[in-house]
Amino acid sequence: MTGLPPSTSAIRVTEEVVQAVADGRPVVALESTIFTHGLPRPRNLAVALEAEQQLRTAGVVPATIGVHAGVPTVGLSTGQITELAAIDGLDKVSLRDLPVVAALGRHGGTTVAATAFLAHRAGIRVFSTGGLGGVHFGASESFDESADMTTLAATPVTVISAGVKSILDIRATLERFETFNIPVIGYRTRKYPGFYVTDSGHEINFSVETPEEAARVIDARDRLDLPQAVLIANPVDPAKQLPPEELDGILARAWAEAERQGITGNASTPFLLDHIQRDTGGRSLEVNVEVYRGNVRLGGEIATALAAGAAGVAAGPAADAAGAVGPATDTTGA
Repeated sequence: MTGLPPSTSAIRVTEEVVQAVADGRPVVALESTIFTHGLPRPRNLAVALEAEQQLRTAGVVPATIGVHAGVPTVGLSTGQITELAAIDGLDKVSLRDLPVVAALGRHGGTTVAATAFLAHRAGIRVFSTGGLGGVHFGASESFDESADMTTLAATPVTVISAGVKSILDIRATLERFETFNIPVIGYRTRKYPGFYVTDSGHEINFSVETPEEAARVIDARDRLDLPQAVLIANPVDPAKQLPPEELDGILARAWAEAERQGITGNASTPFLLDHIQRDTGGRSLEVNVEVYRGNVRLGGEIATALAAGAAGVAAGPAADAAGAVGPATDTTGA
C-alpha cells in the first residue's frame, strides 16, 4: 500500500512524504535507531539532522522513521527527532514490537526491519542505513538471527548499507541472504564490506558502477514482481576505515568482555559496539558516521536515478503523441 494519508492509518505519513511519493520525486527513508541507540549524545542528534539536510541539499526528501507516542511515523519532524534523541531507555523497535509500542503509546527507535516495513507501506523505494543485522556467531545453537533478514526477504525496498555489522558471522549471513533470495550487490566492488572495514574478506557475485545501474536492477526486480529487498553494499572509503589488522583483536576483546558480563541477545549489539568505540578511543565512532554519510549520499543518488527513470517512462507516451523524436530517456538528460 502506498501514499498512505496521514490521518486514516495506524501509520502516520507526513504530508511532505505523501506528496513527494505521489509526485514521483526522490525520497529516502532513514532509520531512527542510529540516533536513539547507535550514537552517543550530542553526536546522535547532530548526525540525524545532518543526514536530513544532506538529502535536502541534493534535492531529495528525507523520511526519518520512528515511533512517537505510539504512532509509527514516516517523516519525523525536527522536534520529534530532537525529543527521541534525548530520551534514556527508549524502546528499540523491530517489526514484532510495532503493535506493542503502538498499543502502549510508547516512543521507540525503529530498526532496519521496522523501518523497511514502514518505508514500503509509505511507498518509499530507497532506505539508507549504516549496517545490517544478520547471523550471530553460535546461531546454530542459539538461533540468534536478526529479523532484518526475514523482513527484507518479504519487503521490496532497496537498502543501502556498508555490509552487516562487524560483530556478526558475515559468511553465515551471506549464506542466509542467498537462502532468502535477497540479491546482494556491491557498489563499485565485489568484495563485501565489513562495516568498519572496506573488505570483509568475502566475495559477492555482482556489482554496479553507477546509481543508474542500481536503479535498473531495482526496476527489473519490480517488473518481475519479486517480494524481496535489493541490498546495495557500499564500502567505506579505505582511507577512513579502521585498520583491518586491528579489528580482529578489538572484536576478540569486545566478545570476551560481553561473555564476562553475561551480555546476550538484543543487549549484545549495543554493548559490543560501545566497547569497540571505547577500545578504539572513539575512532570507530568516526568510521560509523562516515559510513552513514556515504550511504545517505548514495541513497539519494539512487532515489534520484529511480525518479528520473520513472519520469522518462511516464513522459514517453505523451512525447510520442506530441511528435517528439527519439526515446523518452533523451528528454530526461540522464
